[in-house]
Amino acid sequence: MAKTYINSTKYEINAVFKVEGVVDKHDVVGAIFGQSEGLLGEDLDLRELQKNGKIGRIEITTTVQNGITTGKLIVPSSLDIVETCIIGATIETVDKVGPCDAVFRVVSVKDKRMWKREQIVQRAQELLERVMHEQIPETEELVRVVKERVRAASLTEYGPDRLPAGDEVESSDTIIVVEGRADVLTLLKNNIRNVIGMDGSKISPTIVELCNRKKVIAFVDGDRGGELILRKLAQLAKVDYVARAPEGKEVEELTRKEIVMALRKKVPLHEMKTERTAAKQETREEAELDIYRALMESLRGTLKAKVFDRNMNELATLEVRELLKNMERFKNAKLIVLDGIITKRLAEAAERANVQCVVGAKLGKIERMPKKTKLIELP
Repeated sequence: MAKTYINSTKYEINAVFKVEGVVDKHDVVGAIFGQSEGLLGEDLDLRELQKNGKIGRIEITTTVQNGITTGKLIVPSSLDIVETCIIGATIETVDKVGPCDAVFRVVSVKDKRMWKREQIVQRAQELLERVMHEQIPETEELVRVVKERVRAASLTEYGPDRLPAGDEVESSDTIIVVEGRADVLTLLKNNIRNVIGMDGSKISPTIVELCNRKKVIAFVDGDRGGELILRKLAQLAKVDYVARAPEGKEVEELTRKEIVMALRKKVPLHEMKTERTAAKQETREEAELDIYRALMESLRGTLKAKVFDRNMNELATLEVRELLKNMERFKNAKLIVLDGIITKRLAEAAERANVQCVVGAKLGKIERMPKKTKLIELP
């Protein structure tokens, strides 16, 4: 029996779907498992992931109207964010439920740990207040609590969006923009009071207006999430400098020394853009290779090839020996993955057909590499 629960949900895939016919929930689940089988190899096979407790029970709600079934589905995941997003993209490839045409679209991938952290903070506050009322604290503890409460008194709500902020945001020429309330509290505890939080990844008009009339230091987490939030903020508001937490750390967990060092090492946004462009290109290429590797693993030992369009929709699966003579009929082909050798004739045919990339188990002897088609060997 498949394992339909997981001990620790990190992320939650939220998707909507539309089916041109009347179907039941189990039909939708069957379509997702059936059409994703063998697509990404054993490591990311949905049945195996659910059996191993990496993917939880898929929750589905449906509505039928005028012979059309619409609905929502939630997929809990304990995988990392990259693998979870690949699963989300895989769900979007489902185009049939039974005999009926269908469209699936992922609306969001939520980090469930953020909600849990907020619950922990609230409960910890309740427990601390109870301890303070029921027990007489030691002198050192009393001094620490009083200091923290004095610093917390500097926390205010700024603007119509009631954003968490320090009490010197309006009076300072320079402001420090962080992700959320926990980050603001960390800086306030270290006597940095010209700070304001964005309320997560939301960029409100209040933040945009404030950034446009102040000198701005964006202080972000040292992970992929911090990179994405910085990119969004820089698109909507003026950012002068960027400070980053040490690699893998979040602003809210930094010591005073780490905060000071990070702010000292701030760099102008235009310099960060140059670094990010190179890093972004490298990350994109590595992500593409991961997808190609997964597709190659699904083809190992089959002597077959798969053809995809620019949106990674599969156009055909066929024997490798049939690929060359059928090349001209794949008008929209942009990627070919084959369990075989990329020959000179195949490379030339792919270039004539405007195929962007050919991935094979081995690269044959090719004197002139095509200019328009990338050839990748994944033995």
